[in-house]
Amino acid sequence: MTPTPAMNDMSIVSLLLHASFVVQIVVGLLLAISVASWTAIVRKLGAIKRIKNLNEEFEREFWSGTSLNELFNAASQNAKLGGPMERIFASGMREYQKLRERRISDPGTLLDGARRAMRASFQREMDSAESQLAFLASVGSISPYVGLFGTVWGIMHAFTGIASMQQVTLATVAPGIAEALIATAIGLFSAIPAVLGYNRFSHDVDRIAIKLETFIEEFSNILQRSLGSTGSSNSASGH
Repeated sequence: MTPTPAMNDMSIVSLLLHASFVVQIVVGLLLAISVASWTAIVRKLGAIKRIKNLNEEFEREFWSGTSLNELFNAASQNAKLGGPMERIFASGMREYQKLRERRISDPGTLLDGARRAMRASFQREMDSAESQLAFLASVGSISPYVGLFGTVWGIMHAFTGIASMQQVTLATVAPGIAEALIATAIGLFSAIPAVLGYNRFSHDVDRIAIKLETFIEEFSNILQRSLGSTGSSNSASGH
């Protein structure tokens, strides 16, 4: 086996074109995963930003003095376009009003019902906020190993070719080794953005969760004060 002009061309494209079929499959898979990972990262950036803006907007309105009934009416009409905090509030108020309509007057029962509804809504919102994080975590942990597999296979293929040569020089060895190492490089190229994205979004989701849990506690305190001050005969109309 003697070096060909193509083998002497050490550009990445040329190396991949003349790589073994397995290495080409591995590189193609990693590139597809990288594209999917970047797509998920871009979408998640927009989704997290939207959640933060909607939560901040509703929180300002909530503490502006608007009555709970008015906020609930607006939240009910804006269920699909609203943010997680608004939907959690609507779930609590909906359950609270249903219990009142059933003429349940015990303050503890009313408050527990509203809290359970808000906690269930909170879990749904967190499941949505955490979507695609598992994918990014998988990409970050698996991609280097997939690339390493391609490298090991490429090196094995290169040494098999070397064994059949009469004369071994650096020019004949280098292309095979280089094409194998490309798989590891692309594996890292896929993994690093996914790991960074996962860490960033996990931090953002944790902060969103803390903010929502704080809101649940604050809104529960408002309902508790309302029940204690107005009695079971009056509905919660303001805060």
